[in-house]
This record gives sequence, structure tokens and C-alpha cells, in this order.
Amino acid sequence: MKKHEIEITTEYIKLQDLLKFSTLTSTGGEAKILVQEGAVSVNGEVCTQRGKKIRPGDEVQIADILLTVKYAD
Repeated sequence: MKKHEIEITTEYIKLQDLLKFSTLTSTGGEAKILVQEGAVSVNGEVCTQRGKKIRPGDEVQIADILLTVKYAD
């Protein structure tokens, strides 16, 4: 599994924005489709809410890629 840390400077980032920010998708439309099809899990549970608030400490997985969100130093 490929692991990546994503740093944010805000309290949270919406799931679809995280997918774009991490470059796993190139557009919001791609992110929307992945989420709605159930291809994304948040903290081990499938998530179909593209506007879900992802906070530091949360883990988002798509296929064999695991994103861990943390605050920027």
C-alpha cells in the first residue's frame, strides 16, 4: 500500500477537495464519481459523502493508496 501524508492549514478539508488537492483526481467531477461509486473509504468505512469534512488524523483510502491528513507545521 502506498502511503502519503497530506498537510492542511485549515480546520478541515472536504473529501472531494482532498482528492483533488492530493492529485488522485484531476477534477471535481472525477472525485464526485469515485465517492458516489463507493470507491473511497474514510477511517476504514466506505464514504459516499463527497462533502464530508476530513480533519487531521483522518485516513482516506482509494484502492492501494492511503492518505493521512495532518496539520502543516
